[in-house]
Amino acid sequence: MTWLGAMPAWCWWLIALVLVGGGQQYRVAVAQGEAAAARKELVDYRLQVAERDRSAAAQARAEEQRRQAVADKEGESARKKLELAQGRAATAESAADGLRGEIARLRDGHRATCGTIATQQRQARTSAVVVLGGLLEEADRMAGDLATALERSRIAGLACEAVIDGFGKFSP
Repeated sequence: MTWLGAMPAWCWWLIALVLVGGGQQYRVAVAQGEAAAARKELVDYRLQVAERDRSAAAQARAEEQRRQAVADKEGESARKKLELAQGRAATAESAADGLRGEIARLRDGHRATCGTIATQQRQARTSAVVVLGGLLEEADRMAGDLATALERSRIAGLACEAVIDGFGKFSP
């Protein structure tokens, strides 16, 4: 008899059972190691994503603050230009008031002169000086209003352009 035959059959079954059980234990141990590695990779990935999110949020805040600073700076510059333009408009308006007073004085002088020379002619037609003086006064007033409006819109447009240029200048 051979040494294989010397062992009872139940021993062979026991050896087979031990080998199969050991193989299964090995497979379970390998699977647990892979699961632990996968969990570690998942944790690392979540940390990377969280760090990228924090970094992106910080960059977005920094860009927003930079753009707000550009807008504030340009707004302040535009406000100063508007104040300067309003001061110049007030100076021009006072000069225009002086000219209007001079026109009124000349008109009154002309009326007085015409009144003594030809009362009938004055009633028949309006003096050219009076009409031209009125037209000049009205044109001057309108020109001042239009110049003021134009200056304000020019300053506002330049401020908007500067803000937009400032936004684009530092974009990533």
